[in-house]
Amino acid sequence: MFTFKQFIIQQDRTAMKVCTDACVLGAYADVAGTRILDIGTGTGLLALMSAQRNQKAIVDAVEIDDAAFGQATENVAASPFANRIQVVHKRIQDFQSESGYDRILTNPPFFTNHLRSPDAALNRALHTDEMPFSELIEAVVRLMKPDGQWWVLLPPYEAEKLADLAKKTGLRSFKRLLIRHHAQKVPFRVITGFSFENPLMPDETLTIHELSGRPEPSVAGPKETYTAEFRSLLRDFYLIF
Repeated sequence: MFTFKQFIIQQDRTAMKVCTDACVLGAYADVAGTRILDIGTGTGLLALMSAQRNQKAIVDAVEIDDAAFGQATENVAASPFANRIQVVHKRIQDFQSESGYDRILTNPPFFTNHLRSPDAALNRALHTDEMPFSELIEAVVRLMKPDGQWWVLLPPYEAEKLADLAKKTGLRSFKRLLIRHHAQKVPFRVITGFSFENPLMPDETLTIHELSGRPEPSVAGPKETYTAEFRSLLRDFYLIF
């Protein structure tokens, strides 16, 4: 269980648990507009964060996995935003909508040709077999409004690969947030904003941790803490802030 300030995520039946980088995506992505789509909602985290940030939005959360769909449905029902979030049990390739979405958020599977886990649900969550990038992009192009935005979380290599594929459809990367654990580390995740018409913006970098203060008696080095920029971004969600 992961408790946020305004909702609780139960995650005992889902393969992919709440993680820091997914929380950054939910707090950072532009969620303006009245209709938001969360592709591969898992526990419902991004849908719930979007609903909290945008009080006027109706959110559709699509999930293919049976257990994750059930858990996301329960998490949404127990939240203050239940009347504005609909969890749909379907492949995004088969999902239809009568009108387009202003914003689409995705934390997609990204492993290809990697060793498999014995856990089928974990494989589905981590590997691209069920949702290849080409089919994901096709779904976004079909479901997003012409002036909409699509926000995606991926490792750096996969983010570049997705951007190259998206260009062929007219979707272009207009903004990126590079996420790193420490200032001395290279980015391990990239949040990319795609659109058909937004002007290109400079890259931004978010550092999660820093070393500050004097070392504790039982610790060899300085104490690790969250950076001010990370605290500011997640302040509305994390209880510790």
